[in-house]
Parts: sequence; C-alpha cells; structure tokens
Amino acid sequence: MIANKALRTPLRAHIAAAALLALAAANPASAEVKYADQGAHWAPADRDDFYSLDQGARIMPLNWFKALRHSDGKHFLEDGLTRYGYLPNPNSPTPGLPVGFLAASEEGAQFFSMTCSACHTRQIDVNGVSWRIDGGPALSDFQSLLADIDTAFQKILADEAAFDEFAKEALGGDPNERALRKLRKEVEVWFQPYDVLMRKSLPKPGWGVARADAVSMIFNRVAGLDIGTTSSRIIEQNIALADAPVRYPFLWNAPIQDMTQWPGFARNGDDILGLARNVGEVYGVFGIYRPTPLTLALPQLVKFNSSRLPKLINFLNDSSLNYPGLMRLENLIQQIGPPKWPWSLDPKLVAQGEEVFNRDPKQGGCATGCHEVAKGTPRLCNLNTWRTPLQDVGTDVREYNVLGREADTGVLNGAAIPFVPGIDTPLKPKDKIISILGLSVIGSILEAPLHFGVDVFKPIVEECIPESRQARTETAASLITAKFSADLQNLYKKPSAQPAAVFEARVMRGIWAAAPYLHNGSVPTLADLLKKPADRPASFKVGPAYDIENVGLAREQGAFNSTYDADDCSKRDSGNSRCGHDFGTSLSDPEKKALLEYLKSL
Repeated sequence: MIANKALRTPLRAHIAAAALLALAAANPASAEVKYADQGAHWAPADRDDFYSLDQGARIMPLNWFKALRHSDGKHFLEDGLTRYGYLPNPNSPTPGLPVGFLAASEEGAQFFSMTCSACHTRQIDVNGVSWRIDGGPALSDFQSLLADIDTAFQKILADEAAFDEFAKEALGGDPNERALRKLRKEVEVWFQPYDVLMRKSLPKPGWGVARADAVSMIFNRVAGLDIGTTSSRIIEQNIALADAPVRYPFLWNAPIQDMTQWPGFARNGDDILGLARNVGEVYGVFGIYRPTPLTLALPQLVKFNSSRLPKLINFLNDSSLNYPGLMRLENLIQQIGPPKWPWSLDPKLVAQGEEVFNRDPKQGGCATGCHEVAKGTPRLCNLNTWRTPLQDVGTDVREYNVLGREADTGVLNGAAIPFVPGIDTPLKPKDKIISILGLSVIGSILEAPLHFGVDVFKPIVEECIPESRQARTETAASLITAKFSADLQNLYKKPSAQPAAVFEARVMRGIWAAAPYLHNGSVPTLADLLKKPADRPASFKVGPAYDIENVGLAREQGAFNSTYDADDCSKRDSGNSRCGHDFGTSLSDPEKKALLEYLKSL
C-alpha cells in the first residue's frame, strides 16, 4: 500500500480499544518465559528468523512509525505494541519491534513491515509462567492497531501542530519548509488508500482479540486498492465490510495439508502451492502490487488478431514480493513441530481417550473421516500430503459466503494466462474476486523467473525440478514456468451457485494450544466444545490466561482481554455462532475426561 515504492495509504470511526490495556500489566516483566518443545528441528536461530524475516510487506516508512503517537501522546512503539497483544522480541534486529514486525530495507530506505509470525505466535500464562508457542494462533488485536494508525494520521494531517511534531521526529532536527511540504505530500499520498481501506473494511464491533477477517482484507486490498484504472488505482466500490472474522490457524503441519484456508478453497501441500498461499497473504498485509497492462508493439505480432488474445499483464511492476524470504519462511514453517504438552499426563487416561478419539464420529469419536492422519492428494513436490476433509458440520457460514463476492476487474479486465486451468478464461468487466486473486497470485509467481532470472526459485527448483539443472539457460525459465503452471492450475475452488458451507477438518496435533475453538473462535475450551451447543458459553473473555483442566482459555483473564459474545443457533451466518460440531457431546463425563487427556497428548 505504498506509493512510489516509498509510500502508499483510513478510518474516520476509530475502533476504541478500551478493553485493551497494556499486556505488560497482564504479563509482567518478572514472569518467567519458557518455550514449548516443538521438536528437534526447531532451533533458536530458526525462531529468530521466523520472528523477523522479510516477506515483502511494506506498511509505511519506518521513521514515520517511530514518530507516530497515540492520542495520549505516547509513541506507538513505547510499549512495543504490547497494548495490542504483540509479543516482545528481545533478539529483534531492530530493538523495540515485537515478534512479527521488522525493518525491511529496500533501495536505501527502511520500511515498517510485518511477517507471518505476527499472527502466528502464541503465548499462554499458567501459574506465573508464560509459555511461548511458535506457529500458534496469536492473541492479538490487529484491527485496533490498524484503526489506531488511521486515527493518528488523521490528526497529523488535520492538526498543524501535530504535523510539525511528527515531521521533526520523522525527518530529524528542524526541517525546512520544502522538506515539510514534501513530507506532507508523501503522507497524503500514502494515507488516501489506507484510509479508504480502513474506513470501508473495519466493522463495529471489531474483530477482537485472536481473530481477523483475513480473506476479506486480502480481497479488499487486491480488488479495492491495486487494480483501478485511475492514477490512484482505487476502486472504492470493490471494498466491502470485513465482518467475517475467524481465529488465526496454527501453522505446524500446515504445509502438508492438501487444502487450506478455513473454507478449504485453496489447493496446498507442497512448496509451490505454499508459495501461492504466502503470496496472497503478503498482498493482504501491505505488499506492493501494481499490475500493469503490457502493450504489444513488435512487428511480428501484428499478424495476430489481438482481439482473440487475453490481455497481457506485468504482474510484478514495482512489486515488493520478497521471494527468497517467502521460501525461507515456508521452510521454517515446515520445521515447526506441534508443541508438546508441558505438564504431566495420566498414561492410563490417555490410552482410554485414544480409544474414544478413534471411534466413529457417530459414536462420539474424532478421527475417522475427520481428524485422522490420512493420505491426501499428491502434489508435484510432495507425494505424501495429508488429506484435509471439507465438511459442513453446522458451524457458522459467514466466512464461506465471502467467497462468492464479485468486483470490477479494472486493469485486469480481459486478462488471463493461457493453458493454466482456473485462470485461462479472460476476466469479465465484473467477475469473482476469488478469480481476480487467483490471476494475481499465479501471474506474480509465473512471471518471477522471467523477471528476476531462473535462480529466483532455486530452492524449490532443486527439490522439485531436478532436470532444470541441466537445462540450457534460455530454456530453464520456460521449463520452470511449465512445471509451476501444472502445479498451480485450479489453485482456488470457486463456490457454486448454491455452495455447501464446508470448512476444513485439520489433523489435531497440538490442538491444546489453539484455543478458542471452531473456525470462528466461538468456543473457549475443548471441554466446552464437548457440550451441547446451547450449553456452551454465550460470553467469555479472550486472553493469555490458560486453563489446564478444561484445555483452553481460563474463565478469568488479566488486564489484557477482550470479551467474545457468541450467538445462538438462530444466527448461523452472523460470524459469531457457537453452534455446530456437536460430535462427542453425548459422551459420558468419564469419556470426555479421557478424550481431553488424549487431546493434550497430541
């Protein structure tokens, strides 16, 4: 969202974070921090990379963010963003930035940036000890951060004294009038798209702690800010309210699922498809994307009837995608193992629970056809994926309904990539946003070897396409593109006219560390999930305090918490329904206790 690769851009209605006090109050400096055991392949050096590796997000110039102040006069970084639930990173290359945030360098400039660990690192508190769980769903309030940034810049641009104070800190010293005018223009250019996105996207009440409507925000970013035909590139009517928030998923085992995203609409399971998954994610969190139509001017092409050709697009025009960083991050995610339960277990009870778990779901079990480890669809780079069943189990459908959105296609009208099923049909003037995203993601990947050279995907190529090592340089790019094209075809599953509201059933290793439960985070503990939907809590607090016995969020939280008000079964499309997934609810109390003990052990 940066204009001129140095800049880009709000929310008039500030989403008050009254419930969010400093995390430091709930998690004092004196609290002991321990790291969960996540396997022999997960080392401290890997963790440091995961916490601060650049993937291509460009939020704003770093000196701007360092100068940014809240309405109370405090700098945003004064508490390291703990008021939003983000976690301290003592080994950050840029002191003061929390886990998942970094200073990204590009063409001599530094940008405030974020990476996937911001949303996928969990910390839970038990008896004065804070347990850090890498790859776990974050307990953060991303919407309040976005909204507060918007409010801060509104004041900067509306209040001359606030702008002068900001400028002195952002530029250093006492800038002259020319420097001030230049900075104001840059801030205005950045702010315009940012404000439009936040003002039209962020709902009231907000997503709350531990949730985000990432799919809607990706759709809004790509279709609303990046593909317009005017100089601003904005298509405001393509931006819809992002009011289908879901819980952040856990990352361990994610690379080998054969489908991904809660509604299971994205093919997955190997490094190439993982790259596609992550490119879409970067575009949703401030990656620069400015697709530009190409003009054919070569004499030898005149003989072709151009009306029969799809529009050609330069997908990587001014792109900020960091392909080496994305591939390294995917490799790191593959190394993260499910966290081992840190406390004691009853072996006899675990064995009894395993028997319950392996029963047919109709008898209260979990595994068969749902959460078992079963062979999935083979991929080019991985023949041993895990099957990810997609099922309608009566849970809230709001996120699935987002997939049917349509939008104006802007500069992508008429664009396609021939011979790649799923994106080989030219986009119509108004089309599915999921088709716009698919074309954008796949086009950005297939163009990379031609744009950056054949070595840009060297780690993937060496694993998946060994014959390319012997290919002549001039043919290697086309060979890689052909292989990638085959793997990326039909990347996204488009909803039918009457979609079945299916959601993925994941392998449950490490499930104890992923509360709250169901895809929309509407159930606080696994013990509550085993209750009849009507008996599940209608309201509960979301925060880091953890309940070992009931496996999930503790009833009472510290100063950092947010209240989740869950809807009943009459509102299945509200985004907050606690209903559905009633498997195991008829088990006896001893069977439930045994099942919980087994789930802790996974």
